[in-house]
Amino acid sequence: MGIGANEAESQWYDQKAKLMEQVLGPSHDMVMHAIVPFNVGGGLDLYFYTQHKPGTVFATMELSELPGTGSSNQCFRNYELLMFTREAFDHTATHKPETPFGRIFPGFNAILNNIALFSQQAQLNPQETCKFPEDMESVGGRCLIFDAYPAIPEDEPADFGLLVIIEIFRSEMEFARKHGGRKLLDRLDAAGHYPYSDLNRNPVA
Repeated sequence: MGIGANEAESQWYDQKAKLMEQVLGPSHDMVMHAIVPFNVGGGLDLYFYTQHKPGTVFATMELSELPGTGSSNQCFRNYELLMFTREAFDHTATHKPETPFGRIFPGFNAILNNIALFSQQAQLNPQETCKFPEDMESVGGRCLIFDAYPAIPEDEPADFGLLVIIEIFRSEMEFARKHGGRKLLDRLDAAGHYPYSDLNRNPVA
Protein backbone atom coordinates (compact mmCIF):
# COMPACT_ATOMS: atom_id res chain seq x y z
CA MET A 1 0.00 0.00 0.00
CA GLY A 2 1.40 3.40 -0.96
CA ILE A 3 1.79 6.22 1.49
CA GLY A 4 -0.83 8.95 1.61
CA ALA A 5 -0.39 12.41 0.15
CA ASN A 6 0.00 14.07 3.55
CA GLU A 7 2.64 11.58 4.61
CA ALA A 8 4.53 11.99 1.34
CA GLU A 9 4.49 15.78 1.75
CA SER A 10 5.73 15.42 5.32
CA GLN A 11 8.57 13.13 4.25
CA TRP A 12 9.60 15.53 1.48
CA TYR A 13 9.50 18.47 3.90
CA ASP A 14 11.75 16.58 6.34
CA GLN A 15 14.12 15.64 3.53
CA LYS A 16 14.40 19.25 2.36
CA ALA A 17 14.90 20.47 5.92
CA LYS A 18 17.81 18.06 6.42
CA LEU A 19 19.43 19.08 3.14
CA MET A 20 19.08 22.76 4.01
CA GLU A 21 20.53 22.17 7.46
CA GLN A 22 23.60 20.58 5.88
CA VAL A 23 24.27 23.87 4.09
CA LEU A 24 22.90 26.48 6.51
CA GLY A 25 23.13 24.85 9.92
CA PRO A 26 20.09 24.44 12.19
CA SER A 27 17.09 26.67 11.59
CA HIS A 28 15.90 29.11 14.21
CA ASP A 29 13.02 27.94 16.40
CA MET A 30 10.92 30.91 15.26
CA VAL A 31 8.97 30.46 12.01
CA MET A 32 6.81 33.28 10.71
CA HIS A 33 3.65 31.63 9.43
CA ALA A 34 1.36 33.28 6.92
CA ILE A 35 -2.30 33.58 7.90
CA VAL A 36 -3.38 32.15 4.53
CA PRO A 37 -1.14 29.32 3.21
CA PHE A 38 0.93 29.94 0.09
CA ASN A 39 -0.54 26.93 -1.77
CA VAL A 40 -4.02 28.46 -1.67
CA GLY A 41 -2.99 31.96 -2.67
CA GLY A 42 -1.63 33.35 0.58
CA GLY A 43 1.84 34.32 1.70
CA LEU A 44 4.96 32.32 2.40
CA ASP A 45 5.98 30.95 5.75
CA LEU A 46 9.45 32.34 6.44
CA TYR A 47 12.23 30.29 8.02
CA PHE A 48 15.42 31.75 9.46
CA TYR A 49 18.99 30.56 9.86
CA THR A 50 21.37 32.46 12.12
CA GLN A 51 24.41 30.19 12.49
CA HIS A 52 25.62 29.94 8.88
CA LYS A 53 27.03 33.44 8.36
CA PRO A 54 26.99 36.71 10.31
CA GLY A 55 23.44 38.04 10.14
CA THR A 56 20.29 36.21 9.08
CA VAL A 57 19.26 33.92 6.25
CA PHE A 58 15.61 34.08 5.15
CA ALA A 59 14.41 30.82 3.57
CA THR A 60 11.28 29.36 2.00
CA MET A 61 9.99 25.80 2.35
CA GLU A 62 6.88 25.83 0.16
CA LEU A 63 8.01 26.07 -3.47
CA SER A 64 7.50 22.34 -3.93
CA GLU A 65 5.17 20.19 -1.87
CA LEU A 66 6.34 16.91 -3.43
CA PRO A 67 9.48 15.86 -5.36
CA GLY A 68 9.29 16.89 -9.00
CA THR A 69 6.56 19.50 -8.43
CA GLY A 70 6.75 23.26 -8.19
CA SER A 71 9.69 25.53 -8.94
CA SER A 72 12.56 24.13 -11.01
CA ASN A 73 15.38 25.37 -13.23
CA GLN A 74 18.36 24.18 -15.24
CA CYS A 75 20.29 23.24 -12.08
CA PHE A 76 17.61 21.90 -9.75
CA ARG A 77 14.54 19.74 -10.25
CA ASN A 78 13.25 21.42 -7.08
CA TYR A 79 14.59 24.35 -5.11
CA GLU A 80 13.83 26.74 -2.29
CA LEU A 81 14.75 30.42 -2.07
CA LEU A 82 17.22 32.20 0.20
CA MET A 83 18.01 35.83 1.00
CA PHE A 84 20.84 37.04 3.25
CA THR A 85 21.13 40.13 5.43
CA ARG A 86 23.92 41.18 7.75
CA GLU A 87 21.32 42.28 10.30
CA ALA A 88 20.83 40.08 13.35
CA PHE A 89 17.52 38.21 13.54
CA ASP A 90 14.93 39.94 15.72
CA HIS A 91 11.40 38.57 15.42
CA THR A 92 10.10 41.36 17.67
CA ALA A 93 11.20 44.00 15.16
CA THR A 94 9.43 42.87 11.98
CA HIS A 95 6.90 45.71 12.25
CA LYS A 96 9.32 48.28 13.70
CA PRO A 97 10.86 50.18 10.77
CA GLU A 98 12.94 52.23 13.21
CA THR A 99 15.06 49.12 13.91
CA PRO A 100 17.73 47.66 11.56
CA PHE A 101 15.94 44.30 11.14
CA GLY A 102 12.57 46.01 10.88
CA ARG A 103 13.82 48.16 8.00
CA ILE A 104 14.88 45.22 5.86
CA PHE A 105 12.11 42.75 6.76
CA PRO A 106 9.23 44.13 4.60
CA GLY A 107 11.40 44.31 1.49
CA PHE A 108 12.80 40.81 1.89
CA ASN A 109 9.32 39.44 2.57
CA ALA A 110 7.88 41.16 -0.51
CA ILE A 111 10.73 40.04 -2.78
CA LEU A 112 10.53 36.42 -1.64
CA ASN A 113 6.75 36.27 -2.04
CA ASN A 114 6.80 37.83 -5.51
CA ILE A 115 9.69 35.69 -6.75
CA ALA A 116 8.08 32.55 -5.29
CA LEU A 117 4.96 33.23 -7.36
CA PHE A 118 7.02 34.06 -10.45
CA SER A 119 9.05 30.87 -10.06
CA GLN A 120 5.88 28.80 -10.38
CA GLN A 121 5.50 30.09 -13.94
CA ALA A 122 9.02 30.85 -15.15
CA GLN A 123 12.42 29.18 -14.97
CA LEU A 124 14.77 31.27 -12.82
CA ASN A 125 18.37 30.23 -13.34
CA PRO A 126 21.64 31.04 -11.56
CA GLN A 127 23.45 34.16 -12.83
CA GLU A 128 20.25 35.59 -14.35
CA THR A 129 18.93 39.01 -13.34
CA CYS A 130 15.44 40.35 -12.69
CA LYS A 131 13.95 43.82 -12.38
CA PHE A 132 10.49 44.41 -10.97
CA PRO A 133 8.22 46.75 -12.95
CA GLU A 134 8.34 50.28 -11.59
CA ASP A 135 4.65 50.32 -10.69
CA MET A 136 4.70 47.18 -8.52
CA GLU A 137 3.77 47.81 -4.91
CA SER A 138 6.64 47.41 -2.39
CA VAL A 139 9.15 46.07 -4.92
CA GLY A 140 8.80 48.38 -7.92
CA GLY A 141 12.13 49.04 -9.65
CA ARG A 142 14.17 46.75 -7.41
CA CYS A 143 16.87 44.70 -9.14
CA LEU A 144 17.98 41.15 -8.37
CA ILE A 145 20.44 38.49 -9.42
CA PHE A 146 20.08 34.77 -8.71
CA ASP A 147 22.70 32.18 -7.92
CA ALA A 148 22.92 28.53 -6.94
CA TYR A 149 23.90 28.31 -3.29
CA PRO A 150 26.49 27.33 -2.26
CA ALA A 151 27.48 26.35 -5.81
CA ILE A 152 26.13 25.00 -9.08
CA PRO A 153 26.01 21.19 -8.75
CA GLU A 154 28.53 19.18 -10.75
CA ASP A 155 25.83 16.79 -11.93
CA GLU A 156 22.92 18.84 -13.25
CA PRO A 157 20.10 18.88 -12.63
CA ALA A 158 20.26 17.95 -8.97
CA ASP A 159 17.10 16.68 -7.28
CA PHE A 160 17.08 19.60 -4.85
CA GLY A 161 18.99 22.82 -4.31
CA LEU A 162 18.92 26.38 -3.04
CA LEU A 163 18.56 29.51 -5.18
CA VAL A 164 19.79 32.67 -3.50
CA ILE A 165 18.25 36.02 -4.41
CA ILE A 166 20.64 38.96 -4.13
CA GLU A 167 19.30 42.50 -4.39
CA ILE A 168 21.65 44.68 -6.42
CA PHE A 169 21.93 48.23 -7.70
CA ARG A 170 20.58 49.04 -11.14
CA SER A 171 24.06 49.83 -12.41
CA GLU A 172 25.14 46.35 -11.28
CA MET A 173 22.22 44.75 -13.08
CA GLU A 174 23.14 46.60 -16.26
CA PHE A 175 26.74 45.41 -15.88
CA ALA A 176 25.54 41.82 -15.46
CA ARG A 177 23.33 42.03 -18.53
CA LYS A 178 26.24 43.37 -20.59
CA HIS A 179 29.09 41.22 -19.26
CA GLY A 180 27.31 38.22 -17.71
CA GLY A 181 25.97 37.44 -14.29
CA ARG A 182 29.02 35.43 -13.29
CA LYS A 183 31.26 38.50 -13.61
CA LEU A 184 29.00 40.52 -11.34
CA LEU A 185 28.77 37.73 -8.77
CA ASP A 186 32.57 37.47 -8.79
CA ARG A 187 32.83 41.22 -8.18
CA LEU A 188 30.36 41.03 -5.30
CA ASP A 189 32.31 38.15 -3.81
CA ALA A 190 35.67 39.90 -4.17
CA ALA A 191 34.26 42.98 -2.42
CA GLY A 192 32.88 40.88 0.45
CA HIS A 193 29.22 41.55 -0.42
CA TYR A 194 28.20 38.08 -1.66
CA PRO A 195 25.57 36.68 -0.92
CA TYR A 196 24.04 39.59 1.02
CA SER A 197 21.19 41.79 -0.20
CA ASP A 198 21.99 44.78 2.02
CA LEU A 199 22.41 47.88 -0.12
CA ASN A 200 24.14 50.05 2.49
CA ARG A 201 27.32 49.65 0.45
CA ASN A 202 28.92 51.08 -2.67
CA PRO A 203 28.07 49.52 -6.06
CA VAL A 204 30.73 47.27 -7.56
CA ALA A 205 29.77 48.30 -11.10
